[in-house]
Amino acid sequence: MHDGTPRATFDAQLVADDVAFDEKDVRLLRAIDEHGSLNAAATALGRSYAHAQRRIVTLEEGFGPLVRRERGGSSGGGSTLTDEARGLIQRFRRLTAESSGLAEVDETVLVGTVTERDGEFGLVETDVGTVRALVPPEIDAVEVCIRSDVVTLYSPDAAPIGDATSARNQFSGTVSSVEEGEKIARIAVDVGGGTPLQALVTTTSVERLGLEPGTLAVASFKATATRAVPTGLDVES
Repeated sequence: MHDGTPRATFDAQLVADDVAFDEKDVRLLRAIDEHGSLNAAATALGRSYAHAQRRIVTLEEGFGPLVRRERGGSSGGGSTLTDEARGLIQRFRRLTAESSGLAEVDETVLVGTVTERDGEFGLVETDVGTVRALVPPEIDAVEVCIRSDVVTLYSPDAAPIGDATSARNQFSGTVSSVEEGEKIARIAVDVGGGTPLQALVTTTSVERLGLEPGTLAVASFKATATRAVPTGLDVES
C-alpha cells in the first residue's frame, strides 16, 4: 500500500570537471557501439541527433575522447567507442554494483544563514553549528542538504583532525537510532539543535564502531559534498 511518503533515491553518477555521467549516457554509448553511428544510435533511443551530439561533446569535455568518428570511405563512415569510453562504462557498472544495496538515501536538511563567503564556498550558521558548504551567490537564507551517503562516522578518539582530513565539517553527538539491513545501516546522530544527522554505513562499520543508541560518535563530511540552496527550493540530485 502506498503511504504517500516521499523517499530519496540513489542515482549513480561518475563526475569529472563538473560533468556527470549517468545511466542515460551509458545507454547512448552502448547504442553507438551497437549501431555504428551516432545518428542511428539517437534514432534507436528516440532522441534527436542534435541533442545526442551535444551530449557527447559535453561528456568528452569532462572525460576525454569517447567516440571515434570516421568519415567517408566505402562503408560511408560511422562512429566507434574509444578505449576510454569502454573503461568509463566498466567503471560505472562497478559503481552501480557496489551501490545496488543503497536504494534509499536519507538527507539531512538544515536551515541557516550564510555568514562568510570564499568563492563558491561559504560558512552557514545553523542550529547544529557552522557548516562549510557550496553556497548560492548573493543569497543568505539557505537550506543545507547533507546526503547520508557522504557522512562518515568515527569514534571520538579516532576522528581525524586538522590537515589529517579534507572533511572539514565535523560534529560530535550521540547515536539516537540504528536501522540495520543486510549489508547497510542507517544511523541517526543527535548533534544538538533538534535535527539529527543521518549517516549510511556498512553493517561492518556498525560492529567495528560499536554503534548503538547512546554511543558517542563524530559525524564528518566534506564541504564539496554539501550543498546549500535558497530556502524553499527543491534540491535536484
